[in-house]
Amino acid sequence: MATHTTTGSAQSVIDIAKAPFQAYNSKNWDKVKASITPDFIYEEVATRRKVEGAEATIALWKGWAEAFPDSKATFHGAHVAGNTVVLEVTWKGTHQGPLQTAKGAVPATGKRIDIRACSVAEVAGDKVRLQRQYFDMVTMLEQLGITG
Repeated sequence: MATHTTTGSAQSVIDIAKAPFQAYNSKNWDKVKASITPDFIYEEVATRRKVEGAEATIALWKGWAEAFPDSKATFHGAHVAGNTVVLEVTWKGTHQGPLQTAKGAVPATGKRIDIRACSVAEVAGDKVRLQRQYFDMVTMLEQLGITG
């Protein structure tokens, strides 16, 4: 993977790393696209999904938004090393639509999720080039009453 440099304070790098989440929170897909590079890579470790480019990422995120229309990320911490930012996040939302899984769609349960997560972002200039999301899928499925 190519290395990109970012100039600016640690806080400005953190703000850039948070921008795609903040755009997702408002379900503003144009802002999501504006906050990431054209060659953006998004990876969800828990679901084993990895996509490249804005359109593929937005399609994947729209799936989450359909399943959890009120879903939002809140931030608890941020750690910077060069152009890499680690964000500590909590995802909350209500399961109101089909949740796409490797085994097919899970119909809405009406139950709430409250999941701690960690995201590693690589910043390039004033955009995010890579985001790798870590969260506990088993805990989420337990909260939805699907497993456990």
